[in-house]
Amino acid sequence: MYTKQALREIGLDGSELSDAQRRALDEQGYFLVEGVYSKAECREMAEEFDRLHAVERDQGGHEVHVEPGAPRVSNIFNKTAAYDRCLECKPLLAAAAHLLGEFKIHGANLRDPLKGQGHQDLHCDVPKYFPDDWWVANGILLFDDMTLENGPTRLVPGSHLRAPINIPYVNIGDWTPTPLSTEEQKLVPQDFSKPYPGEIYVTAPAGSVAILNSSLWHAGTTNKSGARRRVLHLTYTRRDLPQQLVQRDYLTKELYQRLSPAHRFLMDVEPEQTMAAPRKSAGRAGAAGWWN
Repeated sequence: MYTKQALREIGLDGSELSDAQRRALDEQGYFLVEGVYSKAECREMAEEFDRLHAVERDQGGHEVHVEPGAPRVSNIFNKTAAYDRCLECKPLLAAAAHLLGEFKIHGANLRDPLKGQGHQDLHCDVPKYFPDDWWVANGILLFDDMTLENGPTRLVPGSHLRAPINIPYVNIGDWTPTPLSTEEQKLVPQDFSKPYPGEIYVTAPAGSVAILNSSLWHAGTTNKSGARRRVLHLTYTRRDLPQQLVQRDYLTKELYQRLSPAHRFLMDVEPEQTMAAPRKSAGRAGAAGWWN
C-alpha cells in the first residue's frame, strides 16, 4: 500500500483542500477549519480525556513527555476507541499529503493547561535541511473553545519559511544548523518567552481544527481564566522519518483488529517480515511490543 491509496480507501479524493487553504498553508504556514466535530463528539472526547487522566494523573503523557501544569495523555489509540474518528480528520490528512507526500502518524497527545500554566517559549518542532524541507504536519483538534483567556496557541505567520529556532532537544538528532545570515539573525527573538512582533493567537470554537506546518514558530500561552482547554495534538511525519511514539512498540491486539488496512498503513503498524521480534523505542519503558 502507499499513501494515496490509503487516503482513497479512507474516502479522500484529493479535493479536500480549497485553493485558499493550500495557499495559506504554503504562505502562512497554517489554516483553521471550524465545525469539523459536533458538540456531542467534542463532549465525548473531552470526557474521555478526563477519564484517562484520572487514571494516569501526574504520569499522564509518560510515554512521550510529562508536562507539569498541563495534564497530558499519550498513546491514546491503544487506550480507547474514542479518538478513532480523529484518524479520519480529512483537512489534516489532506494537509499532510500536500506537505509531506508519503507519510505516517507521528504522535497523538492530549493536553489541557491549568489556570496560570501552559506558557511555552516560542519554538518550531523540527529542523530542516533546506527551505521547503517539511518534516511534520500538526493538527490541533479543539474539544473546548479556545479563547484569548484560556491559553490559546500563538504563532508567527510565515515563519515556517525562516530558519528554525529553539527546536526541542529531543527532535534535533544529528542535525547541524546552517549558520544564519545577518538578516536571519535579526529575526531571531532575544527572549523566546516574550511576545513576538506580528504573532497571532488562535481562537476558535470547540470542534475546530487548526492545522500547522510544524516548522512554523509557535507556542502555548498561559491559561489566565482557568477555563478548560482540552485539545488533541495529532501529528503526521514523512515515512522516512521516525515517529514520536513508535506505534509498533505499544500496539495492542484490540487496536490492530479494529483498524482498517489503510489505517494500519498510516499508523505504520503492519509487520515488516515477522512479528516475533519487537522493535523497542529508545528510552521508553513499558512498551508492549508486538502481541502474540
